[in-house]
Amino acid sequence: MANTTLRFTNKSKVVEFHGPADITLESTGAIVNAANSSLMGGGGVDGAIHRAGGPAIFQECKKYVSENGRLVVGKAMLTSGGRLKAKYVIHTVGPIYERGGAQEAGLLASCYRESIRLADDYRLRSMSFPAISTGAFGYPLHDAAGIAVTTVFQALEDTRNVELVRFVLFDASTLWAYVGAAETAVGKGSEWIFEGLPGGQP
Repeated sequence: MANTTLRFTNKSKVVEFHGPADITLESTGAIVNAANSSLMGGGGVDGAIHRAGGPAIFQECKKYVSENGRLVVGKAMLTSGGRLKAKYVIHTVGPIYERGGAQEAGLLASCYRESIRLADDYRLRSMSFPAISTGAFGYPLHDAAGIAVTTVFQALEDTRNVELVRFVLFDASTLWAYVGAAETAVGKGSEWIFEGLPGGQP
């Protein structure tokens, strides 16, 4: 399947859904890493970002942990992008899915809110997210998509600097789950509008 990008807008704010795609190739101001609490790298998106970004990211993560301890679930921290096109990497730790209660949903939403807040504090205009917690952490895809999209739509209403959030999704099923969540939010009366393909793409 060829890469697809779909766009939703609300005044000057934009949310895009892009995939199947590799987040390590993004040139937005920051990309978000679905990290583990140790910040020492791992599998999936986490490992891919560390491999592509090189040792500078690892060293900054190591320094953070030595000074602050492990990164708490639902929180976020920022490092340079190393060799990546993105200037920064925002690391956030999603919840491991167990019972699917309100606490886990709240922690997952916090990952998105805290990452956007951090990007806004650094005066970034754009950032890219993966599908946090849907891999090894086991969060059901459609549940995670609904939380992610709703939280990002809400968080962007209050940003001073961040104008574009792009979901960069690994495969087609994940892409369409997140697009479906956006369509559901729009159907429930959200002020966001589906604009289709950006830049007049065919």
